[in-house]
Amino acid sequence: MVKFKSTGEVLKIIKNKDQIRNFGVIAHVDHGKTTMSDSLLANSGIIAPSAAGKALAMDFDKEEQARGITIYQANVTLHFTKNNKEYVINMIDTPGHVDFSGRVIRSLRAIDGAVVVCDAVEGIMTQTETVTRMALEERVKPVLFINKVDRLIKELRLTPEKMQQQLADVVSNFNQLIDTYAEPEYKEKWKVSIQDASVTFGSAKDRWAINLDLMKEKGISFKDVIDAYQNEKVEELVEKAPLADAVLGMVVKHHPAPHEAVKYRIPQIWKGDLESDVGKALLACSDDGPTIMMIVNMVLDPAAGPVAIGRLFSGKIKDGQTINIIDSKREGRIQSVNFFMGNQREQVGELGAGNIPALLGLTEARAGNTLSSIKDIPMFEGVHYVSEPVVQIAIEPKHPKDLPKLVEILKQLTIEDPNLIVKIDEESGETIVAGMGVLHLDVATHRIQDAKCEIVTSEPLINYRETVKGTCEPIMAKSPNRHNKIFMKVEPLEPEIAHMLRTGEISDMKDKKVVAELLKKAGWDTDTIKRVMKFDSRGNVLINGTKGVQFVQESTDSINSGFEEVMKEGPLCKEQMRNCKFIFTHFVPHEDTAHRGLSQLGPASRRACMGALLTAGTAVLEPTLAIEVRVPTDLVGNVATVLSGKRGKVLDMSQKGASSIITGEIPASETFTLSEEMRGQTAGRATWNTSFKEWTEVPKSMLGPAVAEIRKRKGLAPDPPGVNEFIDKE
Repeated sequence: MVKFKSTGEVLKIIKNKDQIRNFGVIAHVDHGKTTMSDSLLANSGIIAPSAAGKALAMDFDKEEQARGITIYQANVTLHFTKNNKEYVINMIDTPGHVDFSGRVIRSLRAIDGAVVVCDAVEGIMTQTETVTRMALEERVKPVLFINKVDRLIKELRLTPEKMQQQLADVVSNFNQLIDTYAEPEYKEKWKVSIQDASVTFGSAKDRWAINLDLMKEKGISFKDVIDAYQNEKVEELVEKAPLADAVLGMVVKHHPAPHEAVKYRIPQIWKGDLESDVGKALLACSDDGPTIMMIVNMVLDPAAGPVAIGRLFSGKIKDGQTINIIDSKREGRIQSVNFFMGNQREQVGELGAGNIPALLGLTEARAGNTLSSIKDIPMFEGVHYVSEPVVQIAIEPKHPKDLPKLVEILKQLTIEDPNLIVKIDEESGETIVAGMGVLHLDVATHRIQDAKCEIVTSEPLINYRETVKGTCEPIMAKSPNRHNKIFMKVEPLEPEIAHMLRTGEISDMKDKKVVAELLKKAGWDTDTIKRVMKFDSRGNVLINGTKGVQFVQESTDSINSGFEEVMKEGPLCKEQMRNCKFIFTHFVPHEDTAHRGLSQLGPASRRACMGALLTAGTAVLEPTLAIEVRVPTDLVGNVATVLSGKRGKVLDMSQKGASSIITGEIPASETFTLSEEMRGQTAGRATWNTSFKEWTEVPKSMLGPAVAEIRKRKGLAPDPPGVNEFIDKE
């Protein structure tokens, strides 16, 4: 029986929106997402059934296969028939490791439903919670696949009653997540239940799965499952209840078709006017509307160049079409429209709304961009990442002649992965690469070496931030020619506003009215809102507090440039500033334009900001990670000892079967030797994972040495500058 469909047949089905489903596979690392995806591919005839579960076909990168984890999100189009109705299912397999959560968040934008995979023994873990929360924030409907049920029979040897109890616990814990994170109207509607078959049980490795619909249809019960394992009849079980039937059956039944999903997803991800023609076309998912697409992922094809993969929300997209990249105000021409037929890219010429096309020819496009056939439409909401890059390494080519090659490879890596940040340190000339964690950077350096470019890397270093602690009276700084005076004061910015600046809810690019509303809610008065000179996306703001002074309007850009320089590199150790509110109180300009240009006012503004910060008092912040450790109960004390020895804290402990789960926090700078110490103390019996939690102040006792070390690394004098260097007296 041949299941694989030719592209032509799939294109016929795609014309009908009822028969399309877009879903993603999300879960904690190592809970079996990719293994499950294998069975779905085998069912569509893409890989041989005998290889399913071992091929890990979605992990097509050799780095992924060597490490046994998923690093890149992979797209595939499957074909499935249920009750004689055919469906085209676009699936994205996402990574589970916290360092790659940026890829998961971007993938969620393209899909309407998510299959959350969860290990039957380990239950709901931190990353399961994180990805489920992200899915609910994007209004992506979750269903649950409880994997590794065979472990309950073979390892824990549970009776049928105990087994059902354990599985029911996982379901109720998952529903608690939905209760916590879903919006009020979806709390009840989206809960999963065994009765309506929105929960499936199975084993991805052994390729079988059951849910209530299948049990009724085929007459299978849990007793049969246990019997199959005890009497070695697993093959028969697979024939009776193949995994793909249960999982894809659940997707088709519970996940919405694209034209239904956009009705509630568009208001969440697109803040334009829903009553306009564009808004109506988006809500209707109509093929006849303007072409509007959001790119969620860029992949570099060695032969074809950058491939832009995204979700087409409205209109049709065709070969040769000219399209506007709204974010960068540029035009691009689409060379060819493709989709993933299995894991191969097939050229199709044209696709309608509700699909996930892969476009060739858009070299200027980047993940997160909005594409549209009409100019000046509101962009889709930016993707909000869970954490920010906190670890960095310095890299340089082993042979200086390879420098242009290294620059080219880094450029390609940042196109594929916007969470990887590359900057050149101007003073030391080093190339700094910052990422979400050590693994993230490790994978990036392997990619560079695979491209036959030998590099030398430093030890991983932690990123720090600086912030203001107190307030100060206005201080004065003069321009280099001593003819202009700028007065500036500073105070901490409200955390809520700083957060909105960092997530991009408030920025100079956003609609003024919307920004004013948000700031009013946060307690600012209308006068202050009107006087904002500059919003800084790191979470800082500059406000014009001058009254009746000449030439302020035309000098704004010059003054902003000085403010921006300081926000990039603070006074203590040239790290980024956050949560500062500067007020520009008075200005004494020179009469002659020639004497008050950028070269005069920029430095004066920079000195005034520096002086204000040093007068008010600043602090250095370090990233703190949340840590969750799973360990046999008798070793809990040892884990607590390791954490407290590394300036960490234990926040909570809970019992789960024979093991204890300890949740706590630990500064990122202390985690480099964590694995050796943890293994030494627990004889290798502890498993743990960390994720970014928040920025916390470096303790006073450690501040001096920490600042000196960061400055030394950057090639600066060991002591930070004094306040008198920046403040001028009359």
